Amino acid sequence: MPIYAHDADYSHPREVVWNWYDSDGAFRRIMPEWEKLKPQNRIDGIKNGDVNTFKMKIGVVPQTWKAEHFDVVPGERFQDKMTKGPFKKWVHKHEFIEEGEHSSKLEDRVDWKLPFHFFTKFFSGILVTPRMKQMFRHRTRRVKADLNRHQTYAKSPKQRILVSGSTGLIGEQLVAFLLTGGHEVHRLIRKSTKLAPDANKDNVILWDDIEGKIIEGSLENFDAIIHLAGAGIGDKRWNKKRKKLIRDSRVIPTRNLVELTSSLKNPPSVFISGSAIGFYGNRGDESLDESSESGNGYLSETCKAWEQATETLDKTDIRKVIIRTGIVTTPKGGALEKLLFPAKMGAMGPVGGGKQMQSWISLDDQIFAIHHLLMNKELQGVFNLVAPNPVNQKTFAKALGKTLRRPAFAPLPGFVIKIMFGEMGKNLVLDGQGVRPKRLLESGYTFEHENIEHCLQDALGKWR
Repeated sequence: MPIYAHDADYSHPREVVWNWYDSDGAFRRIMPEWEKLKPQNRIDGIKNGDVNTFKMKIGVVPQTWKAEHFDVVPGERFQDKMTKGPFKKWVHKHEFIEEGEHSSKLEDRVDWKLPFHFFTKFFSGILVTPRMKQMFRHRTRRVKADLNRHQTYAKSPKQRILVSGSTGLIGEQLVAFLLTGGHEVHRLIRKSTKLAPDANKDNVILWDDIEGKIIEGSLENFDAIIHLAGAGIGDKRWNKKRKKLIRDSRVIPTRNLVELTSSLKNPPSVFISGSAIGFYGNRGDESLDESSESGNGYLSETCKAWEQATETLDKTDIRKVIIRTGIVTTPKGGALEKLLFPAKMGAMGPVGGGKQMQSWISLDDQIFAIHHLLMNKELQGVFNLVAPNPVNQKTFAKALGKTLRRPAFAPLPGFVIKIMFGEMGKNLVLDGQGVRPKRLLESGYTFEHENIEHCLQDALGKWR
């Protein structure tokens, strides 16, 4: 029977690595971005008899995977056995080995067999092994990155944090990451919000974001509030109604949450509020940083109003941080998700001439940068959350094609984008800004992904 073996060395004690895996957010963090796995239940730690269920696809075929934990020795090892799924056999042993005072090793051993083993054994390695290598390489990289970021603040007190927008692209991973660091995380949601099956339903505060009223729970005694909520900018074609929703879903809840926070008896020490680099407008190849003036147009005006909604905080002792986020580069959503299909077909070349600048950031750097701003008490004001090396669209398309091993020369004229997506296409695809993270770099933040090719390789699991 095939045995897949993978060893990962960590510059952290065994206890620290075990605690990461034993946390509420671990599974969300180790899920590869390109797999789009959907957890179906919450696993709070590693315990004998717990069953982890998630939905996935093999090709286009939907699958349900169930795996039961057994042989759990806290701090040392655990195993999980597939009880339902695409394999005839899948037993995965995790062995945590102490190697030194500040180092350890995780040995993964997977005993697996495909259905119809007599026929599939001759080519199962070709079908399965590359995918497993992808998965474990991603897992090792993500765990190391998370542990290193948490270790930086190992001596700082754990915080009680409230997150709005926790079901979104960024919020989902931010919550998981904070949980792996031992923080107590609560979600601020509307009554109509549908939480994922693996979310902790106990740590929830309900509110009416438009009326500015708390329905259930309290905002008192949080150390930090991270406000990321807002309707998706690129989810649907823009019309008058959609544009109003995009603006109102940001400005009104932000103003209301700021007012509620400012009136608390025990307010948080920091309030981190979302914004976007759309603040700068369409600026060609101009080099922009936090000191640059705002631009013109719908997105710029929306971002300005969004940020102005936090002004009440300036009259309090609450530390205010505004994050202007760029293009978050992940196949789980946003621009990259929409570009993947034409790119895989070899049809992803320069769009609209390809000269427009794209200021991007990896999903991990987005999460780690927010964490950096959260934990450093001296940091306040506006920060651009973008990688230090923006690229024009032609360079982005070339890097994506290279990562996918597909040609990237077929041009897509700008008028086609306008026909397909209207005003949204012009603002999000054809316009551009060359934004730099000046203040973030000055604050001492170090990036996981400084160049676009490295970012795409990690996001898509396409390493050379």
